[in-house]
Amino acid sequence: MEIKYKALIADDEDRIRKLLSMYLEREEFEIDEARDGKEALELAIEKEYDVILLDIMMPEMDGITVCTAIREKKTTPILMLTAKGEETNRVQGFESGADDYIVKPFSPREVVLRVKAVLRRAVSASQKEIQAAAKNLLVFPHLSIDLDAYRVTSDDVEIGLTPKEFDLLVFLAKSPDKVFKREQLLKEVWEYEFFGDLRTVDTHVKRLREKLTSVSEAAAKMIVTVWGVGYKFEVETN
Repeated sequence: MEIKYKALIADDEDRIRKLLSMYLEREEFEIDEARDGKEALELAIEKEYDVILLDIMMPEMDGITVCTAIREKKTTPILMLTAKGEETNRVQGFESGADDYIVKPFSPREVVLRVKAVLRRAVSASQKEIQAAAKNLLVFPHLSIDLDAYRVTSDDVEIGLTPKEFDLLVFLAKSPDKVFKREQLLKEVWEYEFFGDLRTVDTHVKRLREKLTSVSEAAAKMIVTVWGVGYKFEVETN
């Protein structure tokens, strides 16, 4: 079997790690496992993965702390696994940098679908190197998006975004002034309709604005909230 992807599964329950490993290996994944948060963080920093599945409640170091630490160094897609379905825990996961969350008990097939949805959007470095040499750019005042290099810059300063944050920005920027409902964004950017949480969109917009603001307030203001409807990308005209 040809290995296509590498995944890290971090969970203190042996049964869950083995179950997820079995299903993902059927989909041509190479799997590393971690039994606690400390081991998960060490592996995540040391190695390169296409996706990380991270339990929130783990010994040594909880998943929120691990996710936050990973995000300081890498933009690897992260899916949080949690037995807690409360809204506060989901929002905590997103604010720490997670791209998606899955509440236990879950269907292994659902996890595989979520992982595939994330990977469809996350282009690996090797794939980007063989893309066409011609630059595919979206250029606005105070903001430039290089679609080939997955790079966002403002006033020549690069802004580090996760794959999902990048996808959200690109989707909005490709249709300036068009208002998108949260449901539309969940369907088009996250590619699922039936088990999505609308707060996913709000949390990612918040994180995206914060990162843009850290470099350029003008760039951040281009992402506009249309109250009671959704969001749009607005370009100032002088």
